[in-house]
Amino acid sequence: MNTHIEERIGSHFRDSIETKRKSMEELIIPIEHAGNCMINSLLIEGKILSCGNGGSAGDAQHFSAELLNRFEKERPSLPALALTTDSSTLTAIANDYDYNQIFAKQIQALGQTNDILLAISTSRNSGNVVEAINAAHDREMTIVALTGRDGGEIANLLKGNDVEIRVPSARTARIQEVHLLIIHCLCDFIDTQLFGGDEV
Repeated sequence: MNTHIEERIGSHFRDSIETKRKSMEELIIPIEHAGNCMINSLLIEGKILSCGNGGSAGDAQHFSAELLNRFEKERPSLPALALTTDSSTLTAIANDYDYNQIFAKQIQALGQTNDILLAISTSRNSGNVVEAINAAHDREMTIVALTGRDGGEIANLLKGNDVEIRVPSARTARIQEVHLLIIHCLCDFIDTQLFGGDEV
């Protein structure tokens, strides 16, 4: 047994629990607001586009999979698309234009006024996510931004109907852990509000 390693592992659990506790105190209302925005979009035949880098790209894909397939109950598929998955499109845009345009150009082609952009960034300053938000605003889309730390450049871009869900932490791992929990909260909110059933 290595007590130093065991203590280090335990510290990750304690830090994660504390970050989630703070997030529960601060983020319930923004999550509800974001969920309502998504429901309103889906009810008028909008869709939810999502984007992010690295682990946040995985979160974007996780969210779209939960909506297109199912979360915890049987219900119709819901229109959601992760902008992180088409390697030919991503590499073509990065090669021909600029890596910061990989999401924005997809939004310019696919985004509509009634759609939502779920923009995920633990760094809160990702250039391609910033450009995605600008492109979504040009298409008159609503933004739901998952951030951390001080919100960074992304927070400064958001407008009246947009929602920021900012995790109260400066550690990337902790922010990512709460982002996943937020995504599950949003999926559950959408399911229960659109299709009924409120079992916890």
